[in-house]
Amino acid sequence: MHRFLFLLGSARADGNTEYLARQAALQLPPSAEQRWLNLAELPLEPFVDIRHEGDGVYPSPSGNELTLLEATLWATDIVFVSPLYWYSVTASTKLYLDYWSGWMRVPGYSFRERMADKTVWAVTVISEEDVAVADPLIGTLKRSGEYFGGRWAGALIGYANRPGQIVEDTEALDRAKTFFTTNP
Repeated sequence: MHRFLFLLGSARADGNTEYLARQAALQLPPSAEQRWLNLAELPLEPFVDIRHEGDGVYPSPSGNELTLLEATLWATDIVFVSPLYWYSVTASTKLYLDYWSGWMRVPGYSFRERMADKTVWAVTVISEEDVAVADPLIGTLKRSGEYFGGRWAGALIGYANRPGQIVEDTEALDRAKTFFTTNP
């Protein structure tokens, strides 16, 4: 059974990228569990790299960090829902990824080993018609998943510049209907 974790990384509530992701998620089979987490509602402290200090072991997480760690390990499929910000993922998405470095070094979670079984997806909306501008975002997410031996399943890219404009991108909405079924 698939367990999809949708990580909403937008700085805007109910934005175009979230809309596109929700349209794609409508096509998931009823047996697929879904969990939607908004990174803005689960703020993390700035990441501090302590791997070269002392024994390099990170403390057990708590609060929002623990919520995100447990949700990440629960999922079989991690869907990054991040609009393109300055040619990459949003700040909240990048900060979440930074925490992966620490989670690899928290005793008792076997984060690195458990991430090898994950499938990573991306949903993004860009404001330029050249989809190549999303290459850095896609590269970040693809390589992050592959670092652990996970599988990259692809990116669903839409076009919108203003709030609500994604409904005009009928091609992206059509791709959303098969995104999770053609990239299993």
